[in-house]
Amino acid sequence: MKSGPEKTLADHYFDRLAKAGPAIGLEFEGVTEVPEGRAKNADERKREEAARLAPLASESILILLDERGKNFTSRQLSERIGQWRDAGERRVVVAIGGPDGHPEELRSKADLCLSFGALTWPHQLVRIMLAEQLYRVATILSGHPYHRD
Repeated sequence: MKSGPEKTLADHYFDRLAKAGPAIGLEFEGVTEVPEGRAKNADERKREEAARLAPLASESILILLDERGKNFTSRQLSERIGQWRDAGERRVVVAIGGPDGHPEELRSKADLCLSFGALTWPHQLVRIMLAEQLYRVATILSGHPYHRD
């Protein structure tokens, strides 16, 4: 993500998550960008991107952001992440799909396919929304009043 207001805002929430998370057992390791596939057709590009993601997602809980995924409330997402944490899972990878989305093979392996709605969102905005939701998860799990139902 290029420098600019979108990156600044996403980094703001990731920084808040990094500060709030450790007290409740959530460590933020950072953001890793996987280059977009360069194949000539969408299926090949999705496979290329999934292959690049595979090493990051191995031995991790994998959450795919996908318009066909489940619509969770913030509280439902925090409960799910809290359950994984309480079960001893130490690593969660959240993958934002490229312009072509995720291949079905990866979707079937994911622990959760999550949607931010049926609308198509620019990658920069999705990263901001994801960062804020992960921070919100940390505040919900800690009992902080940031989130209001």
